[in-house]
Amino acid sequence: MHSLRILHPNTPSRIRLLPVMHGLTGILFLFNAIGIYRSPQPNWFLVFFFLVIGILCIGFPFTMRRFKKFTEANTVARMIEALICLTGSLYFLSHLNPVTALLLFLVGAGLAYVGWMEYRIFQPSYVKMDTTGITLPTTFSKRLVGWNELNNVILRNDLLTIDFKNNKILQLEILDEPGAAQREALNDFFRSRVQ
Repeated sequence: MHSLRILHPNTPSRIRLLPVMHGLTGILFLFNAIGIYRSPQPNWFLVFFFLVIGILCIGFPFTMRRFKKFTEANTVARMIEALICLTGSLYFLSHLNPVTALLLFLVGAGLAYVGWMEYRIFQPSYVKMDTTGITLPTTFSKRLVGWNELNNVILRNDLLTIDFKNNKILQLEILDEPGAAQREALNDFFRSRVQ
């Protein structure tokens, strides 16, 4: 059995969505600040709090590349956003605004789920090859692709290319680049299995 540490296949799409998700959450917090401000007796602390948190959420994607532990910072930010949404729903519920409370509760639950999913995707992933096929990581589990479903598998430098018989090509970035001898041995193994 052979194993290679890879960048999870869903990581690039998640990284592109990060600024959008944080930005939308920030805009929601700004709307909360406006809603509290327009109430008959505004709570100035919460107006200021939601205003500051909204601006921080919108600005987070522009500063997150500076963090050495990017994935941990993103997970903490996502959990803080979820917690603020869930506790904010209690405030709006207590002030007889059930629609806003329900919206915040649903957004908070969704953010907690997205945070957990992103945490799992950013963990080290492995592609495993044995005599039965190639095991690929998915968002929630693993998927076994039999050798009979493949046209070709090639490992070049830091890129593993998997060519499926249904005209689909999957390219995976290898994080620990194997040496020339190991790469040649893996390519020989792939050629022997695909034939």
